[in-house]
Amino acid sequence: MIRCIAIDDEPLALRQIVAYIGKVPFLELAAQCQSALEARAFLEHDTVDAIFCDINMPDLNGMEFVKSLAVPPLIVFTTAYSDYAVEGFRVNAVDYLLKPFGLQEFQRAAQRLRERVEGAALAENTPVPQADTIFLKTESRIVNVNIPDIRYVEAMSEYLKVWLDGQEKPIVTLLSMKKIEERLPDYFMRIHRSYIINLTKIQEVNKNRVVMDANTILPIGDMYKESFQAYLNTKFLSR
Repeated sequence: MIRCIAIDDEPLALRQIVAYIGKVPFLELAAQCQSALEARAFLEHDTVDAIFCDINMPDLNGMEFVKSLAVPPLIVFTTAYSDYAVEGFRVNAVDYLLKPFGLQEFQRAAQRLRERVEGAALAENTPVPQADTIFLKTESRIVNVNIPDIRYVEAMSEYLKVWLDGQEKPIVTLLSMKKIEERLPDYFMRIHRSYIINLTKIQEVNKNRVVMDANTILPIGDMYKESFQAYLNTKFLSR
């Protein structure tokens, strides 16, 4: 259900909007207000998903009322004046109903509200894919690094060496292990205070050492042995 309030200083117009809301199954009327000040008082202790709001009202007009809200709900303006249409869309109004309007026009505006609410819910529940690249500053350049190409990261005082597939020399960047560890995906693991490895690049595990290739053998630190062994247990095949 979409909770909404209706605001109009004209009693007949307000009753019409309330009646139309009652004819739309997915709308729920939370309050009906005869001024923007009354609506503001209601919103101080309650929340709604949408507002059907007249514009020309005494004391505080609907446009200024909407602009004053820190986090405005979805807005459908209802007014007898077309002059406000452009300004209405500038405040991201879902629709702009020009009086007099009928039930069919109101239902179309309500459907737009529904689509906006459902679209927002879908976007909120859809995980944002993490980018496969990071940018690292090295000397006077900023280098775009493909994360899956990283073989391992080596700490060197305040700097890091980022070793990549097919590269004889690492990228050297001023960065902490903690920062890059937070950014790397879950197929990377810290195995030593000085090393983070790409688990997909391991060739062999020999006692307390990880063999990345013939020329790269990295130690497993005591405080990281348990977590690394737990990872191996999830991958280990036996009879």
